[in-house]
Amino acid sequence: MQSEKTKIREMTAADIPAVVGIENELFSDPWPETIFQVDVSEEFSRLWVVEIEGEIAAYAVLGLGYREGHLNNIAVTQKYQRKNIAKKLLTFILEFCTGHNFERILLEVRPSNEAAISLYRLFGFNDLAVRRRYYRDPVEDCLVMEKVLSPAGGV
Repeated sequence: MQSEKTKIREMTAADIPAVVGIENELFSDPWPETIFQVDVSEEFSRLWVVEIEGEIAAYAVLGLGYREGHLNNIAVTQKYQRKNIAKKLLTFILEFCTGHNFERILLEVRPSNEAAISLYRLFGFNDLAVRRRYYRDPVEDCLVMEKVLSPAGGV
């Protein structure tokens, strides 16, 4: 994934406008800019962007808990979808989690987001629970998924 033209790096405050643009492009109920402004400097969050030839193509937000990660958001702009960007970013995140000895990673996803669910299942995530009427605009349940990470640090 890392090359002169494409790289995964930590998100900075300067990246927030582009990330908010991706949020607005992709989501019916996008996160406000203030969430990213807080999270980018938060000790218990890690935010990354995928930069392709100087353009922000994707981003991810990982909440850090005690021996677990919570994938709060992963998004790829429409221009770069279906180019394995999400797979590479998710691989990077899982390597981060195993490198920090996390026991598991959790995430929430709309049941209607079949592409995301397919990706997560490909990476070994399993259904854990359903939260009724969790999302708004439109109102929809939430599927909670979990991937147990091997204690030896493997994915």
